[in-house]
Amino acid sequence: MNRKNLSDEALALIASRFKLLGEGSRLKLIIALESGEQSVNELVAATGLTQANVSRHLAALTAGGILSRRKEGLNVYHAIADPGIFDMCESVCGSLQKSLGARAKVFR
Repeated sequence: MNRKNLSDEALALIASRFKLLGEGSRLKLIIALESGEQSVNELVAATGLTQANVSRHLAALTAGGILSRRKEGLNVYHAIADPGIFDMCESVCGSLQKSLGARAKVFR
């Protein structure tokens, strides 16, 4: 992909993806789903978030194409639809860790 030639529409989609990930609770849900599909109740227990908060964030992540959703009886299960999200998170975490490590050396 040639990033220099991205259309305004493409840039808006990319910005939308970053905006979705700009919420700590959503990142917590993504991390919890790394081990596999889980129900809303399981995600509430795993994250410590309220059921209403979990449901709201799951809806946003699903609408953004990051998660998939399936219903089984009364339960709704969510899973990672775009596993590339973990590569992106790893890249950001690694970059942040490196940056913070360099800052910490200044104070030694």
